[in-house]
Amino acid sequence: MTAKIVVVGSFNADLVSYMERMPRPGETVHGERFATGAGGKGSNQAVAATRLGADVTFIGRLGSDVFANLAYEIWQAEGVNHDFVSRDNEVATGVAPILVDGAGENMIVVVLGANLRLRQSDIDAARDRIAEADLLIIQREINLDIVPYALRTAKELGVKTILNPAPADGAARETLELADILTPNEIELETLSGGAAEDLVAAARALLTRADQTAVVTLGAQGARIVKPAETAVVPTFAVDVVDTTGAGDTFNAALAVGLAEGMALPDAVRFANAAAALCVTKPGAADSAPYRADVDALLRSAT
Repeated sequence: MTAKIVVVGSFNADLVSYMERMPRPGETVHGERFATGAGGKGSNQAVAATRLGADVTFIGRLGSDVFANLAYEIWQAEGVNHDFVSRDNEVATGVAPILVDGAGENMIVVVLGANLRLRQSDIDAARDRIAEADLLIIQREINLDIVPYALRTAKELGVKTILNPAPADGAARETLELADILTPNEIELETLSGGAAEDLVAAARALLTRADQTAVVTLGAQGARIVKPAETAVVPTFAVDVVDTTGAGDTFNAALAVGLAEGMALPDAVRFANAAAALCVTKPGAADSAPYRADVDALLRSAT
């Protein structure tokens, strides 16, 4: 069965400058290398889910500029349906200028641009496609008014939802009750719980408002913890040589969605997501590092 997934989210063009050292205020330094890439949490998740074998539709908003071309290039190359991506003539496509020095330290400015102009009408236009989906994923790197609207729309249509509450802030709590599955990392859980999450399970349970809700807290090298109102379990990850952790969380969310949409039990879907995220960190980049299904299946077979 091919999983049908709708991703509502952001696209940002990553503009990366590499240099020996960071400039001081008012100073110009010579860079050594420049690279552009497709980024944004929503787009990363859409690409990753497609590589894992799902039929994916992306709902988002781009500017009418050259940076939008990066989005269309990767979506077309990977087979992401972008029929419901709208264009904005007043603001630019989201961008993330990134400075990286010789020690690997970075400075990032994210300008969300058109991502903040996603509208309810964009969700309404895709209502029939959402109704056909097995699962809808959404994050918070967009116009925040759209997050609860998209979750309510999916609920009305009987579609299961994942809310990746990133970036997290106090306002994120208002939408938590609308999602079926919450996928914070440890730092996001700390933010959402209002303090240091010394008792991770208790902090995660405090986010749950319904008996049928689940939190899946990602723990990096320790894997992920499933937290339900009455039970909890840790699903370990896979030992790999880490090159770059960029995009690992997005790949995890995409793979979790694919696994659940294909009918996997939750622990199996989390293990599948752990395997995909583990492979992601063995390569540099965000969307470019998302693994293909054959490689994830091979890792799972080798570990049994």
